[in-house]
Amino acid sequence: MADLFNNLPLSNKVRHDESHVTSDRRLAVADTIDQAAVWLAEASIPETSRNELARAFLSDARIVADNVPNSSPGTVSMLTESAQQLRTGKKQSIRALSHALRALLLLGIALDRSPIVPPLTSGSVALYAATSASFDRRAVIAGHSIRATDADWAFGNGPVLEGTALGIVGFLLGISDNPPASPPPRENFKP
Repeated sequence: MADLFNNLPLSNKVRHDESHVTSDRRLAVADTIDQAAVWLAEASIPETSRNELARAFLSDARIVADNVPNSSPGTVSMLTESAQQLRTGKKQSIRALSHALRALLLLGIALDRSPIVPPLTSGSVALYAATSASFDRRAVIAGHSIRATDADWAFGNGPVLEGTALGIVGFLLGISDNPPASPPPRENFKP
């Protein structure tokens, strides 16, 4: 019963160091762009296709002009330089991160690659997208708890819908038409 009082608002619960919490998404956006640059550099495709995919990534990620260096447009080195400039530039919002992650997921489909995304990034983008996605996608998750099966995050209230972190993000960002689903029923445990 004593634990109940520790979880109430304005309680004297144990405080944790939250100095690392920030709304600035510069590093996550830059890491996402770096991952795209590495994929494109490693891809066994013609140079013209590589440049087209780099241009498409920048367009999909909505990288603003002041973050794009003066390299020739659409090159892999331009992505790397953009990531470096973003790391030291002005703050980036969760919206910028969601655009960058959406662009990375689209690039992953084109190159048949699956991104490695930290749980904080995928969870943040999923939570943002849950409030900004199209009406039909928000309607699917309305009144549910959304839980990632491969990452340590969940949000919402109600019956659980679950899926992989990138599967949930892909659905909410409009890349996939596979929504999170109800978990399979547990078998009754009988000793």
